[in-house]
Amino acid sequence: MLYLLLTLASVFTLVYFYFTRTFNYWKERNVPGPKPLPLFGNIKDSAFRSKHAALVFKSIYDAYPNDKVVGVYRMTTPCILLRDLDVIKQVMIKDFELFVDRGISFSKDGLGLNLFHADGDTWKVLRNRFTPVFTSGKLRNMLYLMTERGEHFVDYVDNLRAKKSEQPIHVLVQKFTMATIAACAFGLDLDEDMYNTLNRIDKMIFTPSYARELDMMFPGILKKFNGSIFPKYMTTFFDNLAQTVVKQRGGVPTNRKDFMDLILALRQQKTIEGTKKLDNEKLRIVELTDSVIAAQAFVFYAAGYETSASTMTYLFYELAKHPEIQDKVIAEVDEVLKRYNGEINYDCLNEMTYLQQVFDETLRKYPIVDPLQRNAQMDYIIPGTNVTIKKGQTVLVNVLGIHYDPKYYPNPEKFDPERFSPESEKDRHSCAYLPFGTGPRNCIGMRFAKVQSRVCVAKFLSKFRVEPSKNTPTVLEYDPMRSVLFPKGGIHLNILCR
Repeated sequence: MLYLLLTLASVFTLVYFYFTRTFNYWKERNVPGPKPLPLFGNIKDSAFRSKHAALVFKSIYDAYPNDKVVGVYRMTTPCILLRDLDVIKQVMIKDFELFVDRGISFSKDGLGLNLFHADGDTWKVLRNRFTPVFTSGKLRNMLYLMTERGEHFVDYVDNLRAKKSEQPIHVLVQKFTMATIAACAFGLDLDEDMYNTLNRIDKMIFTPSYARELDMMFPGILKKFNGSIFPKYMTTFFDNLAQTVVKQRGGVPTNRKDFMDLILALRQQKTIEGTKKLDNEKLRIVELTDSVIAAQAFVFYAAGYETSASTMTYLFYELAKHPEIQDKVIAEVDEVLKRYNGEINYDCLNEMTYLQQVFDETLRKYPIVDPLQRNAQMDYIIPGTNVTIKKGQTVLVNVLGIHYDPKYYPNPEKFDPERFSPESEKDRHSCAYLPFGTGPRNCIGMRFAKVQSRVCVAKFLSKFRVEPSKNTPTVLEYDPMRSVLFPKGGIHLNILCR
């Protein structure tokens, strides 16, 4: 019995020391930071899915108001949280070449070879070639697809509203964003079967994977064992979808001018190559296989669907809570649409400046993707400090913390679109607003998201207005079971005809 107890005690001690072996890292380097817990470091609440990661890091951000950087532990892995905006700008923009990768380590085969997750030189090639997909000219060509879905969306909402005024607003705008992505990305009309399938995939994409925590405990384990964060079902779906669309179009562009047309135009080259030579004096070449095409189709869907749906959910929630702001938006939409004979086009949307301010303030209060992260490509001394980030370590930026910092946004809990008037914006630090990230690796679909969202809101407000219902929450909670910042339990609003 004594031997068994001694054995158990020895095992426990070894396990304890193994999972706390790194916890003096920041203390030894005189970097301030919260005390870590064995195994979980500083992210116990997000690891147990009891608190969203954005809120976990915001608590840390708020606790160190006078420090430029904070040493944190994600499970057993030391990371650095950047608080100072000049430091963030230096790392994310000026010294970007030293922080190219997002630090998400897993197999980059299959869907892993997408623009969001790709590493280093592969990312540079993909970004360079796919950036033209999202120019204003290309979005103008796609706009008719969005406005058509906007008309269907208004009819859909009207039918539901006639039966019951109270509606789950997120479910409604999901229908619009999903239909828009299906049309603009794949050239497909959304039917009920496709909706249900994409809804299932949505839950797979945006439900946090415990594989991430495993990689934080044992860095590199997923990559070492060729592990993926994408379920087989998801990979098979996007592979089949891309192959079907390619086959339907005969492998060449049509006249739809959608995302797949642009991809097929690149596919005719068979390979795409970088513009800068590697260390071995060769250009990085990426073969445009069906798998690579499927990976880009996946990321287009993932980036454009849920993020926009969540943003519009929050936007309508704030309009319902602030009828005076809603009245001002409606007046602008009516006035601009009147000048354009009721037709929405690219120029028309750009003239809805107050709507854009409301959109920007929505993303200030509710940044959908948080935290941002980058990996150091070599040892790096953080400017203005004596702190060295070692090669391979991750730097984090807590967007929610910055967006609620009263130094940059007085009375941050207040919803105030005037924060984004031209007068208010001109003196604001460029890194004080980061809903789409910043630097060369910011969100490539930012323009698409803005256009898609404004089409939906303008179409909706031209016919309806929203008010709080008896089930509308007065205080929002964020769902810790979603990787994006999503309202727990959804948001119900009353939809009324104007």
